[in-house]
Amino acid sequence: MNLTVLAASGQTGIALTRQALRRGHTVTAIARNPEKIALPDSPNLRKVAADVHDAASVAAVVDGDSVVLSALGTDRAGTLLAGARAVVAAGPRRVIWLGAYGTGESAEVAGEGAGMLAKVLGDRLADKVEADNAVLAAGGTVFHAGMLADGPESPRRRTVGLAAGPPFDLGAKVSRETVAAAMLDEAEEPAHPGAVALPLAE
Repeated sequence: MNLTVLAASGQTGIALTRQALRRGHTVTAIARNPEKIALPDSPNLRKVAADVHDAASVAAVVDGDSVVLSALGTDRAGTLLAGARAVVAAGPRRVIWLGAYGTGESAEVAGEGAGMLAKVLGDRLADKVEADNAVLAAGGTVFHAGMLADGPESPRRRTVGLAAGPPFDLGAKVSRETVAAAMLDEAEEPAHPGAVALPLAE
């Protein structure tokens, strides 16, 4: 497949890009500074500059044949929604978006831990929820991951819908490699279109 990875210079974006190449896909890797995409050059890898606050730069890369996987994360409120709107407006075939477990649609399932997360996120919470909603409304899939960690892909990983979500646990980590693998599974064989999915380590 031809995949487009948004925020490809971050840790999760690197994992997505590396795993996609390993699976035999061609990848267009987007970052504000493509030189920071710390992966070797490959015939199947194209590194491109774009900024989510400049929708035209995203539209120049994303088109109707694109399957976009977003690893966009930020400490600034407004960036996620800008990114979601820019990607959706570009009209890709599918969007697979990374969100946070315990926010928006997964808050009720996550339980009491969602309240703690809301306090930590502050004004970024609304940004996350609105970005998720924009992607869901366009028929995309939003992955609500728990606390991200380094480490290998879990051999016991699984992806579930909200109905099977566990209570939110700050101590329950999920590796970026595990999340990336789950998102790529969804790109290859859509199982949760227009819905929130949960990537679990076991």
